[in-house]
Amino acid sequence: MRHLLYTRAPEAHRQDLQNLKRMLPYIWAYKGRVLFALLALILAKLATVGVPLVFKEIVDALDSSHTSLTGQDGLVLPIVLFLAYGALRLSSSLFNELRDAVFARVRYGAMHRLSHQVLKHLYNLSLRFHLERRTGNISRDIERGAMSVSSILNYMVFNILPTMAEFIMVAFILLHQYEVHFTVITFATVFVYIGFTFSVTNWRMHYRHSMNALDSRASGQAVDGLLNYETVKYFNNEAYELQRYNETLDEWEQSAVKSQTSMSLLNFGQGTIIAVGLTLIMISAGQGVVNGELTLGDLVLVNTLMLQLFIPLGFLGIIYRMLKHTLADMQQVMLLLDKEVEVKDEAHARPLQIKAGEVRFEQISFSYQPDRKILHAVSFTIRPGEKVAVVGPSGAGKSTLARLLFRFYDVDSGRILIDGQAIDKVTQDSLRRAIGIVPQDTVLFNESIYYNLSYARPEASREEIIQAAKLAHIHELIEELPNGYDTIVGERGLKLSGGEKQRVAIARVILKNPPILIFDEATSSLDSRSEQAITQSLGELSQQHSTLVIAHRLSTIVDADEILVMEQGRIVERGTHSGLLAKDSRYAQMWALQQEEQTSDLQG
Repeated sequence: MRHLLYTRAPEAHRQDLQNLKRMLPYIWAYKGRVLFALLALILAKLATVGVPLVFKEIVDALDSSHTSLTGQDGLVLPIVLFLAYGALRLSSSLFNELRDAVFARVRYGAMHRLSHQVLKHLYNLSLRFHLERRTGNISRDIERGAMSVSSILNYMVFNILPTMAEFIMVAFILLHQYEVHFTVITFATVFVYIGFTFSVTNWRMHYRHSMNALDSRASGQAVDGLLNYETVKYFNNEAYELQRYNETLDEWEQSAVKSQTSMSLLNFGQGTIIAVGLTLIMISAGQGVVNGELTLGDLVLVNTLMLQLFIPLGFLGIIYRMLKHTLADMQQVMLLLDKEVEVKDEAHARPLQIKAGEVRFEQISFSYQPDRKILHAVSFTIRPGEKVAVVGPSGAGKSTLARLLFRFYDVDSGRILIDGQAIDKVTQDSLRRAIGIVPQDTVLFNESIYYNLSYARPEASREEIIQAAKLAHIHELIEELPNGYDTIVGERGLKLSGGEKQRVAIARVILKNPPILIFDEATSSLDSRSEQAITQSLGELSQQHSTLVIAHRLSTIVDADEILVMEQGRIVERGTHSGLLAKDSRYAQMWALQQEEQTSDLQG
């Protein structure tokens, strides 16, 4: 593993540079503020470097007065120099704070834009990606990625660029006013320091990468376990989940300790280099004073300049390490952005034009994986106002039909048409606006019932939402709750029963009122009495719509205009309820079996 990381170091370096380039559009959107902040930065550094220059003049002026004290009336206070000293200090603080205030919009605006882009990209990714994702890992990657933009900008504008500017100014002063060996020592110290910092930091970066991966894994395990709280309890697997989480944290702890100990080694090496450089500079300056070549003010100036340079340079080592860590964080979110969008609109895709609402499947074949075909040349038509039901055993491909109609996936071959328009030639947005679904497993937001109902059409009035709830036979139940429509449903709607969640889903599709409806086991979680009432409501709703019903309970589809019986991805029978019973084939066997089960339940 370690060898692999070393061999990939050049590639990782290239990725860091590419990621930094990808940040530029987020920053350049605020180019006016960026340029103003850079100007404030330069002015602040000019004032900062000017402080020791004025201080040197103050020391020399006072030292000169002292040496002539025997023949003079006393010390002469260089008031102008003191005022200049104070003005430079004030200017340095003013321009630094001005830079911070102006650049705040750039930092947080870039975070905003990146977070928005990542979430938008995630929404555009296919259902295949979201079925395979780990929510905890992704949420952590997005959080760290957004923070990484802020951190990188912070390091660049508040640390790296100011230090570089100060280094250039100090080098100019040393070359202009002092012997060349002062500059040589300073440059040599800085270059040795930077070389040591870069090499050691790159060596220890694999510990940080390992920490990130293990941190995301631990977060994913924790969130996954909590999302499946009931399953964990059903199987008494609290200890098992904690053990998995603890094993990951053990690995994370080992990487974290190695990261910290290697950081201590780096810090000590940096401190040693700075101490040696400062000592050599001070010895040279002290010798100059002894030889009469330099004044005490020069000694103070050189010492102050070196401290002003090396103190931020010391932080620059930390900043470089943090920058590398942050780039590692950014890499994860960039990998998310690089995920290919599987289902795309064509360049000239037009909005779907609904005229009558006819849906046609023509020779549809489809597979989730290349080696396992789900649908084989499936063809059928849902005419305007008709109800077509699909029945069959689990794994027959029934729910896949709904996913393909929504264009969560593209078909391998064949076409799906709505009013003669191939759905892969129209915009996905217009397609999905024309379809409403009551899924088998309804997942709700952890918000109020009213919010979840209004989600189908956020601009709907309260009266329309309540009317939809009444048609779905859930209004009375909501009114009985202490907070009524303001009741919070809990994570994934866990505070509601399965039947209550399905009624919410039915109310939402009633509120959306699309021309095409899909009922995917829409009454599977309802009791017989509720099922009868809601089946009647669904029947009334579907009269004006083209309806695809995916059913397990055959009693809910006896009024279907056509029933398709599927097995292993093929339509093996089709016809009306009475016609299929008369054939005394597969559908008739399923009907008889369910009638026996229903009779047995009633007797029990």
